[in-house]
Amino acid sequence: MQRAQNVVVHHRHMEELHENTRMAEVPLDSRPRERLFAGGAAGLSDTELITILLGSGVKGRPVHAVAAEVVALFDRGGVPGLPDLELIPGMGPAKAAVVAAALEFSRRVYAPLPHRIRFPSDVYPLIRHYGDRKQELFLVLSMNGAHEVTATRIVSMGLVNRTLVHPREVFAEAIVDRATAVIVAHNHPSGRTEPSPEDREVTERLRRAGETLGIRLLDHIVFGPDRYYSFLENGDM
Repeated sequence: MQRAQNVVVHHRHMEELHENTRMAEVPLDSRPRERLFAGGAAGLSDTELITILLGSGVKGRPVHAVAAEVVALFDRGGVPGLPDLELIPGMGPAKAAVVAAALEFSRRVYAPLPHRIRFPSDVYPLIRHYGDRKQELFLVLSMNGAHEVTATRIVSMGLVNRTLVHPREVFAEAIVDRATAVIVAHNHPSGRTEPSPEDREVTERLRRAGETLGIRLLDHIVFGPDRYYSFLENGDM
């Protein structure tokens, strides 16, 4: 828990830096590479990890600003290709190639096996890295009959309400996956994880839709960088 809280503090500190701040002007103990050596890669945000891959920015375009745009590409869905990466100002073909190669290597060697969910606490490690995003992301985890996660997708970006989070988007890919159940989750950028009335309304609407489709909604998790709220754990489902 303390490590997670430290990640939040460092990430917020980096966000407060002016967008034109060069890495050389960032305090030494707040630079991603130094933080990796001090506490390991697991304690870094997604943007910090990409920052290390890129190494440096270009004139007028600091590396952490370029890295933030790379992460934003992932948040919009799917794995970006070279053409998408090269469109980012300050990226260029060399840096785009480094990111693309790292992604492919990770896919080949470290692609996770199906993750079996027994308790809500088993879900949180799969989604926690989204907890530092500045806007709400609504995620759907498809699950097979053994309650193994077969896919995790972002289906909506923005405020969670019945307009943006429609059962059609939530269950469309789950049907393609032949999922028998789903877990939904979304982050609260404020860090507070108490569900809003809208969160509860959306949950009930999705639960009813799942019953109709024969795809059970197992849980709805509201989370931040260092904590989560499970509807199932709290008897709300």
